[in-house]
Amino acid sequence: MKLLATAGVTLVALGTAACGGNGNSNNSGSGTGDGAKKTVKVGLAYDIGGRGDKSFNDAAAAGLEKARSDLDIKTKELEASKDETDNDKYSRLKLLCDAGYNPVIAVGFAYAGDPQTGPIARATKDCPNTKFAIIDDASVKMPNLANLTFAEEQGSFLVGAAAALKSQTGHIGFVGGCDVDLIHKFQAGYVAGAKAVKADVKVDVNYLSSVADKCSGFNDPAKGQTAAEGMYDGGADIVYQAAGGSGVGVFKAAKNKGKWAIGVDSDQYNTVTPDLKDVILTSMLKRVDNAVYSFIKDMGDGKFTPGETVFDLKADGVGYSTSGGKVDDIKAKLDDFKQQIIDGKITVPTKPAS
Repeated sequence: MKLLATAGVTLVALGTAACGGNGNSNNSGSGTGDGAKKTVKVGLAYDIGGRGDKSFNDAAAAGLEKARSDLDIKTKELEASKDETDNDKYSRLKLLCDAGYNPVIAVGFAYAGDPQTGPIARATKDCPNTKFAIIDDASVKMPNLANLTFAEEQGSFLVGAAAALKSQTGHIGFVGGCDVDLIHKFQAGYVAGAKAVKADVKVDVNYLSSVADKCSGFNDPAKGQTAAEGMYDGGADIVYQAAGGSGVGVFKAAKNKGKWAIGVDSDQYNTVTPDLKDVILTSMLKRVDNAVYSFIKDMGDGKFTPGETVFDLKADGVGYSTSGGKVDDIKAKLDDFKQQIIDGKITVPTKPAS
């Protein structure tokens, strides 16, 4: 496993609209460059929600946009569809491979499935000369696959500490999009951070879906709103959502109840509609944009590192946002926690306490 230890690129503005059809393509420029490097053709396959989810997928899109701006690349983006099968996911990756895109980036653990027979395993075997990357999965090991993962628990620790420091009731909540190990990391870090501030803090937890229903909770804002409203009605005054497109529902619940919410992946203060900005206390930044950009840049430089690369606090792979100014008064405390994690004085759990 490679631990990335260099700071990433600056986050670019998201604000992207959902694209129509089943994909889009782009040529970054004339392709003349300095003559030393050939144009890289990058294929990117989104998770459910795609561009416009103002969260996880848009963070990946931001990295791609940064690469378009800085590098000599051609791109093709393909969207996922609701209720699709593993074979649909495989076909999307294979389509990009067959069209000559190299590398191909799979956005999200849904492309993993079974480590031996799932979509990304099949695609890497059927396209051995194509380099692939998958975001948020390290279970599939192939010589032509880079596994780009994150220390979500570390960033979640910081926003959990923020929630406990700002809560007036000592009662907060967590809404997860799907009951899977990846989202458990968000929950574990959030609870640990809150308890580091206030040992007896109460944390409500609600998962919107499971693998059995294809993790539909990542794209169900109404369900997210209902879950958060229940927490607010029960006494919680801040709710952290790790629920993709369903997070908008959590924000609407916070607005309706006059409470705060915490965003995820992107700086969601800058992506929500103006009427929802005031409810965003902070966001846990998961720098998918950094990972996508770094991977594409390395490919352009002729570098490819198979296996897992972890983007952690030290690498600016995760963090917390300060937009809106609501955590300015506690920033010094949060930054102290951050440094303790980087220095190894605090080890953040990756699994919720039983």
